[in-house]
Amino acid sequence: MALTERQHLLAQTIDKWVIAIEANGGDEEEMLTKAWSQSTTFKELLDTCTQEQMNELCEEYEGFYAYAKLMEMLAQGIHDGTIEVPPDN
Repeated sequence: MALTERQHLLAQTIDKWVIAIEANGGDEEEMLTKAWSQSTTFKELLDTCTQEQMNELCEEYEGFYAYAKLMEMLAQGIHDGTIEVPPDN
């Protein structure tokens, strides 16, 4: 299935965001502390893309790949317990 224009635009939004952080000397730690600002955009892509489409976006947009990889590492850390999540209040 071909990617839609909206899916490309969403990936480009994240890509440009990451590139801007890196251009200003930021790193993964800064991305992580600000990642919430892109979470809705990323979630929409997760909800509308197949795994193959996500892979295609990662190949096309380096900044998007960096963000997706960071989110994958975060999710894995939460899953395996190396990252603790505070309890709900």
